[in-house]
Amino acid sequence: MIKNAALTYLIVFSCITHFACNAQVKQKESTLSSGANDIVGGGCDGCELMWIGIPSVIHAVDTSAGWREQGRKLVIKGRVLAVDAKTPVPNTIVYYWQTDNNGYYADGPGVPEAARRHGHIRGWVKSDESGRYTIYTIRPAAYPNRDIPAHIHLSIKEPDIKNEYYVDELVFDDDRLLTTANRARLESRGGSGILRTTDLGSTQYAEHNIILGLHIPNYPATLQPGPLSGPEVGEDAHSFTPFHAWGADQGKRVCPICKYGRGYGILYFAGNNSKKSDMAGWLGLLENVSFTAKPKWRGFMIYDASGGNDEAKTNKFLEALGVELNLTHTALTVVPSFLDKSSEVHRYKIHPDVSNTILIYKNSNIITKFVALEASPGNLKMVADSLRVLSAQ
Repeated sequence: MIKNAALTYLIVFSCITHFACNAQVKQKESTLSSGANDIVGGGCDGCELMWIGIPSVIHAVDTSAGWREQGRKLVIKGRVLAVDAKTPVPNTIVYYWQTDNNGYYADGPGVPEAARRHGHIRGWVKSDESGRYTIYTIRPAAYPNRDIPAHIHLSIKEPDIKNEYYVDELVFDDDRLLTTANRARLESRGGSGILRTTDLGSTQYAEHNIILGLHIPNYPATLQPGPLSGPEVGEDAHSFTPFHAWGADQGKRVCPICKYGRGYGILYFAGNNSKKSDMAGWLGLLENVSFTAKPKWRGFMIYDASGGNDEAKTNKFLEALGVELNLTHTALTVVPSFLDKSSEVHRYKIHPDVSNTILIYKNSNIITKFVALEASPGNLKMVADSLRVLSAQ
């Protein structure tokens, strides 16, 4: 009898975990199902549970039941932004649910029967007038005996959208289960859900901005028109390995994001048809920001060498440029082309005919981008002003 009871216990918890995990898969499959083409997000199996037990008053700060339980304390702070990735959106409800320290959506006191499959570590925040929200919880554990990374589910209800929809679940950059294959499956719905934590004592802190409408099917707003080049704001800066012709790591193939992804940085992708005067202007800005801004920024130029020069001539050109501009804080790197797969720069989807693409990142997450900008005094000032604002945040 004891053996049978133990077996029953394991089956029950296995089913709970499996069901919650399958709900995650069904969410993504539902975007292709019939009848899902007329609703924002394309359908969401389980998101409707956000309305069960929802408080009458929702604040911008929430503390989950997990905060008072065993586990690594985790604080998530961020902003809810419009599809332009700049404008704060107040009064947006963010519903979250997660596993406990053992990897289960465990039941708990006060959890309504209809919401039990989401477990007892669940809650709601509503963005304030500045779009900000904060969640105090614990770091979830992965499902036992599964290869799915530990995660926190999120669903969103905007004030002006009729239905709720899901965005990427939050996962952890240092999770060994977050393999290259698992990273490739992430959809960046609402922006990248990869959290990069900072340890302060016994608590981990992470920042996560939600970009409303980003990669959300049937979303009524659209991104600003312009040349399509590079990842969108809210997505991650991918790892890649250019050759460093000048500056830090000179003479080596080093991944800027892997080595310097923490903190602030600028990736300046210069096409092979870029004017030298434009390159000088943007590199002057990168050098100034890298030298003077607080917190310090990392600046990298990634040069497309598909214009016909051999590798040696390209490296000499970049070395001469570094000497001419007296660059001491900016690295000049090179890839065979922006479509090159050996360096994995192709993952950035940089348009080869665009003169430049400038990506601003914080903790490896794209927070601002500029495409095909001439290095005119007005444009240089605009970008410099943007960087000053970002530094002050």
